[in-house]
Amino acid sequence: MHYNNNTLLVKRDLLVSLIKLFLDDKLEEGIDRIPYEMTSGPNYEPIRCCVYHDRVILKIRILARLGFSVEDYEDDGAPLGLHAKKAQERTAISGPVLTVLDEACNACIKTQYLITNACQGCLARPCLLNCPKKAVSMSGGHAGIDKTKCVNCGICLQACPYHAIIRIPVPCEEACPVGAIAKNEAGKERIDYNKCIFCGNCMRECPFGAMMDKSQVLDVLMAKKRGKKISALFAPAVAGQFRGSIGKLIGALKQAGFDDVYEVALGADITAKNEAAEFTERMEKGEPFMTTSCCPAYIETVRKHIPDLKKRVSETRTPMHYTAEIAAREHPDQLRVFIGPCLAKRKEGLDDPLVDYVLTAEEIGALFLALGIDVTQAEEAAIPNPAKAGGRSFPWSGGVAEAVRRNLKDDSNFHPECVNGLNKEGLAMMKAWSEGRNTGNILEVMACPGGCAAGPMVIANPKIATNQLKKIAEESAG
Repeated sequence: MHYNNNTLLVKRDLLVSLIKLFLDDKLEEGIDRIPYEMTSGPNYEPIRCCVYHDRVILKIRILARLGFSVEDYEDDGAPLGLHAKKAQERTAISGPVLTVLDEACNACIKTQYLITNACQGCLARPCLLNCPKKAVSMSGGHAGIDKTKCVNCGICLQACPYHAIIRIPVPCEEACPVGAIAKNEAGKERIDYNKCIFCGNCMRECPFGAMMDKSQVLDVLMAKKRGKKISALFAPAVAGQFRGSIGKLIGALKQAGFDDVYEVALGADITAKNEAAEFTERMEKGEPFMTTSCCPAYIETVRKHIPDLKKRVSETRTPMHYTAEIAAREHPDQLRVFIGPCLAKRKEGLDDPLVDYVLTAEEIGALFLALGIDVTQAEEAAIPNPAKAGGRSFPWSGGVAEAVRRNLKDDSNFHPECVNGLNKEGLAMMKAWSEGRNTGNILEVMACPGGCAAGPMVIANPKIATNQLKKIAEESAG
């Protein structure tokens, strides 16, 4: 789905409202007004059956923004203020990092094929003649499909010369590359966390916003309120989410209350250097290939679905971890907050003791809006230890492999291939390599097509963001 849509706008508006109330010390008393304020006015048109249902859904969305799981949520009449109080009192966060809003879920009908009124009732009738289950028939000069016979093979769609047959998918199920989403008895979607790789595709593709991440923004704000000093660690991809230089982004983050700011591209430089050394060592040992290790959704895929590939995955830690090590060494008294475009990084953050919280580009964008911060107008901050071009090139497909190549003493035996998105083709390629059918000796894998700049929590056009990031990297090289 396009990065710019109303579901994301609603999500942003909720975040901005919550942050403003918190900063004004009015969260508990004002939070219950949010669903009413967002659905008031003569021009408001209900999304569901009525405005009251919309308000119930907004209430549940707010609970997810407060960091709670909401599967099987039943409204007991408790005001949101009580939940806000509970959220502010917690001292630790817990998984899973995704949650499903039953009320928002459209309970989409099973994926099916539909013959539209574009059907011409042609003489050829290839849809009828080629259907293996005889599910297509003609009536009144128009083709129709018997749902009791149809097996959703799609042959009729391929055969129709008028493109009169369409496929109606279930977006979240369609988007999940590992089959982790299915309906429960009530027709609502459920996530099997034993299969889920936290790629965020379902969240990005659901048109009703029923799949939501559990926000940690309130936890970070509460830590600041309690007097904690906080280091912000922003992923290379985040530099492309806001117009302005890296210096201005650092200035904006400090203006937003972060005490120190680190480019995670610094950690990416370490990752590239270590992966280059590891690649050389593995090749000298006679191993057939190595894969990169930066994408946590890929690591989850290997662990849960392609275990035969595990022995080929680089043992090098991720840029997030190495940057957290730097921050912990320089400011051991500060909390460390990673900022990225990715859901899987939130899962990685839960598993890494050096990372206290993970915020997304969406949440930082909302924080800037709530505080009235314009990155382009922020004071240009000094970058004491600028990252190299290689570390800053991690956000796009091919960038990690190129960074590794730059760190090799001899790249004559370096033959990279890239999995540009964990889709059917990407998974098939990974499976082939795990079975010894590799076509190179290093495999870079990114869950998101195009790379991290197209992650599920971005707020900028991925193409524009990538162009901006490449310009930053080129300047670093110069």
